Amino acid sequence: MSPQPLHGKRILVTQADVFMGPDLCAVLAEQGASVIADTQSMVEPEAPTAALTDAGPIDVLVVNLAVPAPTTLATEASDAEWADTFAAMVHPLQRLVRAALPAMIARRSGKILLMGSASALRGMKRASTYSAARGAQLAYIQAVGVEVAPHQVQVNAIAQNFVENPTYFPTEVQAHPKFQERLKREVPLGRLVGAREDAAFAAYLCSDAANCFVGQVFPVCGGWVAR
Repeated sequence: MSPQPLHGKRILVTQADVFMGPDLCAVLAEQGASVIADTQSMVEPEAPTAALTDAGPIDVLVVNLAVPAPTTLATEASDAEWADTFAAMVHPLQRLVRAALPAMIARRSGKILLMGSASALRGMKRASTYSAARGAQLAYIQAVGVEVAPHQVQVNAIAQNFVENPTYFPTEVQAHPKFQERLKREVPLGRLVGAREDAAFAAYLCSDAANCFVGQVFPVCGGWVAR
């Protein structure tokens, strides 16, 4: 593979200042991509289409969406919590994909990659709202992936947990002894997956070397979902 496998690729990364955004932008650029780092909120219905319009022609859309994860008991999760979480993570995904696909389908080339969560793959206490939203994301990606594959467009997702990032595992959380104990107890890897390790895998999925993947969900979680 070329030292710069993304040379010439124009890649739009959403919410590029949170979650995996900063490391994604850095690694994608190092691998030769021209990165459009969009930092606006995607909650407003018109925002996703505006982001695609402002970006101009793109080869890859990386959907990086994040909100603080609610930790409410299922019996106490409010309608507002449910609606707000889906409004931040599920509705924007559909709108972004809907806006990006026509041009990709027309030229028979393009990729969409979701930075999702492994919370949808393994039960977690006090995470019903968040896990449901992340699960909806993954189901959507799988369905769209097989739908657009005949048009030579690849749509896939990374389902991550226990990956270093400032939104869900900030420095102060990582430094806490109880969190370190939890890592050793729950994660076979025994540590967080590095942010750049995750971003490097995302970059691979954005490259032409990954043209064979269709509607797939790749867990990146240090073995957490296998336990």
